[in-house]
Amino acid sequence: MAQPVERSARAHDARQYTKDFRGRMSDHIAYALLVYTGLQIFVTMAALKGEGGSILPYFALIALVALIIPACRAFEKRWNALTDEQANDLSLTGRFRRDVSFLWILAIGLPFVLTAIFKALAVSL
Repeated sequence: MAQPVERSARAHDARQYTKDFRGRMSDHIAYALLVYTGLQIFVTMAALKGEGGSILPYFALIALVALIIPACRAFEKRWNALTDEQANDLSLTGRFRRDVSFLWILAIGLPFVLTAIFKALAVSL
């Protein structure tokens, strides 16, 4: 009799540490924000060095922050609104992968795209 209870307790503990879609999305958002911040600093600092005192790179920084935070909040809200049952529903795997892909494209691409736009604006001004 002690064995089934022990197995049951271990299975319950294992389920507690297995992340559902909500937890996995939160992890992706946290890591994407770290990558995004690093890229933002690297790319924008390179633009700041090359622009010779222009205020445009600072506007790029503001725009980058203003765009990524609402996007991450939207992802977080969508996935945190799931019930426990939905959060473990494997039929949502495709939707999860699509959102994660879009998040990473945004986190990696946005600093480069906006910095390029602001650099082009600085040249034309």
